[in-house]
Amino acid sequence: MTEVSSLTGRLLVATPALADPNFDRAVVLLLDHDEEGSLGVVLNRPTPVGVGDILESWAALAGEPGVVFQGGPVSLDSALGVAVVPGEAGTVPGEGPLGWRRVHGAIGLVDLEAPPELLASALGSLRIFAGYAGWGPGQLEDELVEGAWYVVESEPGDVSSPDPEQLWRAVLRRQRNELAMVATYPDDPSLN
Repeated sequence: MTEVSSLTGRLLVATPALADPNFDRAVVLLLDHDEEGSLGVVLNRPTPVGVGDILESWAALAGEPGVVFQGGPVSLDSALGVAVVPGEAGTVPGEGPLGWRRVHGAIGLVDLEAPPELLASALGSLRIFAGYAGWGPGQLEDELVEGAWYVVESEPGDVSSPDPEQLWRAVLRRQRNELAMVATYPDDPSLN
């Protein structure tokens, strides 16, 4: 797969037609997309579990709301940290703090085994995800052809949205095409 066709760093926004309840109105940040498959985290599924309840040492660095997010239906017993590193270090390839690996732009993965104090001064925002969304080779491409997802550019603020439950509408609303209209799609069209 060429670099141009990789969707790494982009958002998958569930279309209203997507019937899988795991992804109803989901906004997925793709952390990896290549010929071997795709992996991402759902950005708008906060849980009632506080970060301090499972990763106490990282709780002080987690953005509001300070809860764990359900990153997807796969491996719910594993945790992923996604963080934005603002400024030059967050955007220059090959740079960034120890314990952080760039995914796209200023967005990267945090090594949750590293001491939090290594990253504390560099992180602009941190989210902890339980589980992830995964697709095998060609599976995501098939779903795209079926019209299950809109693919849009991500912004660093998407990772740390202070109102994650409204992220689906907010991401669609900022599009400069007909997708902005989809943001007004009712939660239950049968009530129209």
